[in-house]
Amino acid sequence: MKIHDILLCYLIFMNILSFLLMGTDKYKARHKKWRIPEKTLFLTAILGGSIGSILGMQLFRHKTRHLTFVAGMPCILIVQILLAVYLL
Repeated sequence: MKIHDILLCYLIFMNILSFLLMGTDKYKARHKKWRIPEKTLFLTAILGGSIGSILGMQLFRHKTRHLTFVAGMPCILIVQILLAVYLL
């Protein structure tokens, strides 16, 4: 495998994980169960799952009233895109 293939697999995994974490946290919020810490949700986004986090927020209507998420997730994505453009 080339480095690009490994990176692509990593990014797919992180975005699926971030998406699933958003859905799981929404489920737990509705059922008054132990929640996933916000720092975990942000960490998965920072580590490459920002698109999955944004899609999860929209699909599950989760964290959409929290300014830190509404503004933070797109900012993380923009920084990641800029970093990718710079490195390429």
